[in-house]
Amino acid sequence: MTFGLRLALGFVVASLAAAPAFARVDAPKRSALETGVLTQINVVRREHGLAPLRLNVRLRAAADMHSRAMVTGGFFSHESRDGTAFWKRVARFYPQGSRRYWSVGENLLWSSPDVDAAGAVRMWLNSPPHRENLLNARWREVGLSAVHVDAGHGVFGTEPVTVLTADFGVRR
Repeated sequence: MTFGLRLALGFVVASLAAAPAFARVDAPKRSALETGVLTQINVVRREHGLAPLRLNVRLRAAADMHSRAMVTGGFFSHESRDGTAFWKRVARFYPQGSRRYWSVGENLLWSSPDVDAAGAVRMWLNSPPHRENLLNARWREVGLSAVHVDAGHGVFGTEPVTVLTADFGVRR
């Protein structure tokens, strides 16, 4: 089996879906990976004197939509398939509303055939821009989505692939 890994990073600051038929989502495995990644992120944040992140269902919905879109569309990018910037996608789920401050960031990872929570966080920590997102003191919330398919396509080739999206945010 081949092993592939790709990382991507997104970040923006502003002031003032159903699963595709071929996307197999193993719910217990997915949940375990997402929970494990949150645990690992918060261990690292505590080690650096930072507040732990709380799960946010709106950020999770944004992350899930994007993980699924990448797997079904065979692409890997912060931009949506239609070229929409990641922060605009996240804002549809996690709006600024009447808050004076809003900021979001995103880490992406894909691995073939699979990745565990410690490995995902370790890879992000070994990439300076991803590490910066993980250790950003401004973040308060996160949404995580892991999607696995037995046979990828597009940039993922035909091997099994796991796509992980972490959407970070703060509103105040």
